[in-house]
Amino acid sequence: MTAQAPRRRNSLRGPVFLWANVVVLGWLAVSVGLLAAHSWLGLPGWVAVHALLLGAVTNAIVIWSEHFAVAWCRMPSPPQRRLALGLTALNLCVIAVLVGVSTDTAALTGVGGTGITVIAVVHTVHLRRATRSTRSEAPGTFGYLIGFYGAAGIMLASGAVLGALLALGSGQWYVRLWSAHVHLTLLGWVGLTVLGTMLTLWPTTLRARIGSDTHTAARRALPVLCAGLALTAAGMLAAVVWLTAAGLLCYAVGVGVVAVPLVRSAVARRPQGPAAWMLGAATGWLAAAVVYEAGRLLVAGSVQALPAVTAETLPILIVGFTAQVLMGALTQLLPMLVGRGPAEHKVVAELLCAGWPARVAAINVAVPLVAGNWPDPLPLLGWVLAAAAVATFVVQALRVALPMARRGSISAQRQRIPGTGTGVVAGLAVVVLAVAVAATGHDAPTQTVTSGPTRTVDVTLQAMRMNPDVVEVAAGARLVLRVTNVDAMPHDLRVETGEKTPVLGQGETATLDLGVIDGPRQAWCTVAGHRAAGMTMTIRTDGGETASTHDTHSPGDMGAAMPAALDLGADPSPGWTPRDARLQPVAGTVHKIELTVAERDVEVAPGRFERRWTFGGSAPGPTLHGRVGDQFEITLVNDGTMGHSIDFHAGMLAPDVPMRTIAPGERLTYRFTAHHAGAWLYHCSTMPMALHIANGMFGAVIIDPPGLAPVDREYVLVSSQLYLGEPGSQTQTDNLRAGQPDGWAFNGMAAQYDHAPLTAVVGERARIWVVNAGPGDSTAFHVVGGQFDTVYSEGAWLLRPSVGTEKSGAAQVLNLAPAQGGFVELTFPEAGNYPFVDHDMRHGENGAHGVIAVAG
Repeated sequence: MTAQAPRRRNSLRGPVFLWANVVVLGWLAVSVGLLAAHSWLGLPGWVAVHALLLGAVTNAIVIWSEHFAVAWCRMPSPPQRRLALGLTALNLCVIAVLVGVSTDTAALTGVGGTGITVIAVVHTVHLRRATRSTRSEAPGTFGYLIGFYGAAGIMLASGAVLGALLALGSGQWYVRLWSAHVHLTLLGWVGLTVLGTMLTLWPTTLRARIGSDTHTAARRALPVLCAGLALTAAGMLAAVVWLTAAGLLCYAVGVGVVAVPLVRSAVARRPQGPAAWMLGAATGWLAAAVVYEAGRLLVAGSVQALPAVTAETLPILIVGFTAQVLMGALTQLLPMLVGRGPAEHKVVAELLCAGWPARVAAINVAVPLVAGNWPDPLPLLGWVLAAAAVATFVVQALRVALPMARRGSISAQRQRIPGTGTGVVAGLAVVVLAVAVAATGHDAPTQTVTSGPTRTVDVTLQAMRMNPDVVEVAAGARLVLRVTNVDAMPHDLRVETGEKTPVLGQGETATLDLGVIDGPRQAWCTVAGHRAAGMTMTIRTDGGETASTHDTHSPGDMGAAMPAALDLGADPSPGWTPRDARLQPVAGTVHKIELTVAERDVEVAPGRFERRWTFGGSAPGPTLHGRVGDQFEITLVNDGTMGHSIDFHAGMLAPDVPMRTIAPGERLTYRFTAHHAGAWLYHCSTMPMALHIANGMFGAVIIDPPGLAPVDREYVLVSSQLYLGEPGSQTQTDNLRAGQPDGWAFNGMAAQYDHAPLTAVVGERARIWVVNAGPGDSTAFHVVGGQFDTVYSEGAWLLRPSVGTEKSGAAQVLNLAPAQGGFVELTFPEAGNYPFVDHDMRHGENGAHGVIAVAG
């Protein structure tokens, strides 16, 4: 029995179907462009991968699975309008996901992911119903396709749900969700669709008979493949290595069952032409990747190896399997779609096949280069070869698809091009891509390895530590570090001799070749403050010799001078205005505010400006005021140059999602309900927290106790330490470690209320809220010449005014540890200037003082 050509009465050929294939080619072109330029555009590398998988591959699967179901399973052709609307919705959802995750817009990501899930389910249900409606004609020998396509749709829906959870924040589950998401989409949605189609498309490509064992192989393989995927996903979500490996091996058995009739056809009819070679090679790379990953996991025996192992197999699945199978299938199918009659079929096939041996060789040589642990520039060369192969195919395919889509016909004479045209296009693509990709952060100095064995070490970046943090290597050996970031926040690794990785997002891996090691070295993360928090590594040579830690600062820290002492007697800068310490009245029960992270030069002492990381352009950030039961909705926008986050002590909720670190250009929304009264701190919680707080990322939330009586004057003072110098500099971080601030301040500026006193009137009652932002010292708030008849600290009344004739005592100090808050109340007996200070005199005499000017 031979594969039947699609019947004209059930053909999907039409303008919508043709333009859909143009869209597939467009997504392929976008994938290549993003691969070359994602660093220039400030986008993560995964965007190029998702443009390929969600854009090109998903569109191709939807339209061609529909075609095969119509042509080979005797389903009725869908209306062109329905097909157009479905594909439009699919592409809008894909764009929403890419834009939403890139900009950290959770709503957009959720809409796009939900849309893709719904489309996958609708597509699956449609195929099932259409098959049942034609049961009188019977779907025939090729009915197994519907089973494969239906299972693939379920896998896409499941993978999309996991992808949405990743985008919305997942804390310590990130690696598990990411791994399961990758395998359900690649091995499930793509793998099941390809394997089911190959049972029919492969003999058609070879022009061979479809063996009688094909249906049996399909019936046996599908449950094995689905069971393997279920076990793999369960093992990854549960972080059980043996279960994950068992699932992968089960999936590999399913691939082997499908391969039996495919190999038999290849033996009967030797593969010829690009389609056959690419489809065959792609299936081989799929099997190799699955078996290799299972073996590596079993050898590693630890869930810690999961991200690194998955990262190793991803290039094989993306380049060797997915990209290659898409090119091979389109090479076989486009002539049938575009050409009208044998003459045009031949012209289109000749054009698509021009230069095919070089293209097939390039993409298959690229696979081991991008997947293996090779020194630079071999991985770069692999990506260039793969991108060049895809780019030249896209150019050739668009040259035949676009004229047909525009005019409805194709001229055989016009489409014949000289044989050198393909070579010119390929050459230009290689040159452009080589230059573009080479400029995307591969700036580590190259090393020439002359002798010695090679040692490869897997390094993970997590929880402000490098694991391992000590690497021992024989002197004269070559050392290669394979660095994987499993944290939600970005990290990198820099060696004192200049080699460094790019900044890595969560789940990303980079290989660092240090060449021959002839002495000890130090390495660290260069993200501000991460080195000071302990993200360092020591490379030792024989004998346990270690590198000195005294002279290994990053280039920006070399020669950093101690900042000059504060001149508290100087005048503020011209045009200076003090921080308004008045507490604003409560407005409503729902409080919405947008806090933009911005790096600003802030006046921290009279006439002294320092660079600060700020919430809303000021340090401290704006004070929020509400009552018990009020709702707060804060939108954090990161316009800085590094990752930041926010933590509101006034709320009670799991920190995983709302307190996560967001990258520059991202935003998040933080919602909480004020359940308890108090003077609460908010601050950046990105590690190291001390560094972010010391550089101005803090503020106060005031939640009134129920029944709080009104007063005549109400002020808020946020106490903090001042650490001068460039944020994240070695001088600043050393002083933080030693607990040696350069000064102290109320509301971010030392001595500011000496120059702009707070005001009051004799006999008025004043309430002064105080929050200690730290990051490290206590505060002893005292008003010289005054006594507190009311003291409220950490949610408790410590002192209240006398009632009737009863006399009670008074307080002289509100004592607050870091992050604590409260308020005091007092009246002033006579006119005059009443200084207020932090009565730890080291603090008070070095900036933590001001004046309350009381009028008669």
